[in-house]
Amino acid sequence: MRGDTAETRAIKLVDLPLVKRLSENGVVLDCELCFTQNAGSTRQGGSIFMLLLPYRGVHTLITRAGKQQVVGQFRLKPDGNCAHIAYIAPVPEDESDDDTAWLHILDAMAVEAGKRGAHLLAAEVDEHLPLFKTMRTASYSIYARQEIWQLPAGVGIEGDDSAELTEATDADLPGIQVLYSNIVPRLVQQIPDLPGDGHGLVYRKDERIAGYIAVAEGKSGVYLMPHLHPEVFSEAPAIIAAAVARTNRGAKLPVYVRVRRYQDWLDDALLELGFDCRARQAVMVKHIAAGVRTTSFVPLHRKLEAVPSPVKPPTSGITDT
Repeated sequence: MRGDTAETRAIKLVDLPLVKRLSENGVVLDCELCFTQNAGSTRQGGSIFMLLLPYRGVHTLITRAGKQQVVGQFRLKPDGNCAHIAYIAPVPEDESDDDTAWLHILDAMAVEAGKRGAHLLAAEVDEHLPLFKTMRTASYSIYARQEIWQLPAGVGIEGDDSAELTEATDADLPGIQVLYSNIVPRLVQQIPDLPGDGHGLVYRKDERIAGYIAVAEGKSGVYLMPHLHPEVFSEAPAIIAAAVARTNRGAKLPVYVRVRRYQDWLDDALLELGFDCRARQAVMVKHIAAGVRTTSFVPLHRKLEAVPSPVKPPTSGITDT
């Protein structure tokens, strides 16, 4: 990392004017927040003000490196081990720009998340942004690629009676976990993606769970995260239509559907329903910590006692004169 004069600290009330100015050119790196709370724009400053001070596991840092000033924000759910970068402002506008401050803020967020128990720090990044290259330099790896599909506000979709969905309950969690394990690559399974703060809908086929759609709703939109088994390929349009119809705000607000590349067969179903591809992103992850086995040390004298009798502990061979 270039430069050795950078200073990073938690944000304070006195920083509000600076943050307001920087946020005019910020980027949201958490799709759930972006499309439910931020009017569907990844390049907008609203989210950082809603979550500016420590609140529900949200932490905001500021870095100064020379004349550069950068604000970064991440969130970590209680008892979670994967933190998620929510916001960075401003963003580098050109790949040739000096990205020292951004490298520092990315590193500082990883350190702070690690102190709070996180093992991973993730972000959803548009690959055309210069920030994507900066994150690669900061040792973030691509774990998955995804597309965000959008249905404009007011369009709505009528539910399809052929796809019956039910609200997920605690009793469904084992079946959802089996489905998740079967369709999501092991590498991606390290990023939590199952029932959390929102709710979910379950689709059953032959008395077992063949589909689960996580649902997040906010003032700006509805965000759906489908997990469908390939065996329900032909039912996919009906399942997604039924999920949109079951949401409380799907008829009035934009609806967004996240499709990761291992489920790209859903693209045809979304096109059929009138969705358009809104963004293409990389899911980037940085490992903060790894499990370390605790070594059990045995006192030296016990080891020597265990040595067979013909063998004696070594001596220096030097006698006093």
